[in-house]
Amino acid sequence: MLLAAAAAGLMTAMALGLVRALIGPTSYDRILSANSFGTKTVMFIALIGFVFGRPDFLDIAIAYALINFVATIALMKFFRYRSLQASLSRLAPAKDTGADAGGAP
Repeated sequence: MLLAAAAAGLMTAMALGLVRALIGPTSYDRILSANSFGTKTVMFIALIGFVFGRPDFLDIAIAYALINFVATIALMKFFRYRSLQASLSRLAPAKDTGADAGGAP
């Protein structure tokens, strides 16, 4: 009974996350909602593995979690830089030349 309630709660949370992914006001909301959906999917796979006594489902859930994490990071980087190959020079702070360091003119 408790496992059925957990499965129903996960399915409800997944449905709400899917709704948020469809009507999210920004692309970041949609990506984070998709990440949340993926996390709940991992929990659901682990729950199904526990219910049916199949511990190998946990390996599948861990692999899916890794794919979900990498895809979320890639999408966030793509939406921020509009490319997956953003150079590191854009990420580094500008170098100080010392001309405006408050010394003598």
